[in-house]
This record gives sequence, structure tokens and C-alpha cells, in this order.
Amino acid sequence: MRLDDAPESGNLEDRRGSGAGTKMALGGGGIVLAILGLVFGVDLGGFNRAGPQNNDPPDEKTKVFAAKVLGTTEEVWKAEFKKNGYGLYEEPKMVLFSNEVNTRCGTAPSAVGPFYCPGDRTVYLDPTFFAELEEKLGGSKAEFSQGYVIAHEVGHHVQNLLGYNDKVNRARSQGKEAGNQASVRLELMADYLAGVWAHHGQKQFNFIQPGDVESAIKSAQSIGDDRLQKRSGGFVHPEQFTHGTSRQRVYFFQKGLKSGDASKATLDKFFSVPMGRNGEIEDF
Repeated sequence: MRLDDAPESGNLEDRRGSGAGTKMALGGGGIVLAILGLVFGVDLGGFNRAGPQNNDPPDEKTKVFAAKVLGTTEEVWKAEFKKNGYGLYEEPKMVLFSNEVNTRCGTAPSAVGPFYCPGDRTVYLDPTFFAELEEKLGGSKAEFSQGYVIAHEVGHHVQNLLGYNDKVNRARSQGKEAGNQASVRLELMADYLAGVWAHHGQKQFNFIQPGDVESAIKSAQSIGDDRLQKRSGGFVHPEQFTHGTSRQRVYFFQKGLKSGDASKATLDKFFSVPMGRNGEIEDF
């Protein structure tokens, strides 16, 4: 990923090395927690925090990389909000942390993976997640793959600003199955929005290099609900999906990358098309 011409966001805070807690060891169900992350409004206070502490010193390269990726998302979404009549784009904050972090959604250990908290409109990331993604689940550690992860979480911020998280909250009040299905729709839309970012970011900053898209696809494939369930227990239970299958995560990222369409008419389809018994939403 080439970020030479990318702007560096001023909305990033680096809290790594602050000694805010211990890192939860990953194994068994912990692997699933690490990748599933958090959905809007979840209280993080109940996670087990037993495990080794990450005391690696913060490195400037990671901070600059994250700030530049965040900067590209800011430029893309400011333009897309204006073009689609969404009003002014409110830029999210981003916090890099080690081991544990306090948020308005609760206290989170590193093991939950990258996440967006709507309460403080902030993306949280322990960069050691990328090593876990590669080593534990066969994802990619390539920079564009990491950019996709950040763009996905910023996609949740876009959804929050546009009111889609309210749809999920209403669905949760109708029961677990309805809430899970709404969460799948939300996550697949975030993958799509990451593709929209890549589409327009490439036009503005020419940051995609050979092999970059393939690396993002590899990571998207590694974090589908079906693949995670197979690794965890050997069986796939579509009714328990909260993020979508590997196939659909890749498909909607590529769809956003190809179209660059962030119009309300298109985004609304994520919550209007039917969902099958296999836990996948119909194409549109």
C-alpha cells in the first residue's frame, strides 16, 4: 500500500504503552472474540482479562500508517457525504492501545479485536491484532489488509452517522435471531463501505499496489462466521451468525470497490433484501 501522498489525520491518539491493563490470552473461544469485535452498544465490562501483558514499546511507523489510513477515510467520506446529500461528515477519532482500553461502551481487552464505539464515536485498535489475524486465522499482514480493517471500522462510524445502528437496536428488541440477522446486515455493509473507501481512495491517492486487493480478500475470508465456527467447533450454525459468511464478506467488499456507490438507495438495500436460511442476504 502506497501512502506517500496520503494526508495524516490529526484525530489519532496513541495510548500504547500506557499500562492500562493485561491482554487476554487467545485460544478456543478467545480467537472468535478477537475477530468478531463489538457491535453497537455492547457493554465490554464482562470480558476475562487473564493472560500475558503486551509491553512492546510503541513504534512510530504504526502510528503514522494508521494516521494516514484514517486521513484517507476522512477525505473520502467528506466528499461522499457532500455528494450524496448527507450533510457534513463528522470525523471519528481513533485510539491505538495496548492490552486494555476504557471507552464509553465499557472496558475492552485487546482480545476483542478492533472495534468502533458509537458512544464516543471512536475506533479502537491494538495493532498486535494484525499478527493474531495472520498467525491464528490465516489472514494477511499486508498493509492494505490492515487498511481494510481500519476502513471497515470507520464504516461503522458512517453507519452510525446515517442512522443504521438504530435499525440494529430496534431489531435486537425483537429477539436474538432478529438482532443477529440485523448485525450481519450491518457488518456486510461495513465491508461494502470499506470497498467504497478503496474505490475513491485509489482515485484520490493512488494507494493500491499489486497484490493489495488480494491481501484484503484473504483477511475478509478468514473472518467470516462460517469459517470461525468451523475452527472453533467444527459445525456451522447460520442462526448464530453476527458478521456474515466469508463468501459474502469478500463479495460485498469487492462490490463496494467496484461501484464506489454510497447512495442511500444502495445502502438501504442491506436492510431490505431477504435473508436466507444459510445466513446470507440476497444479492442486489
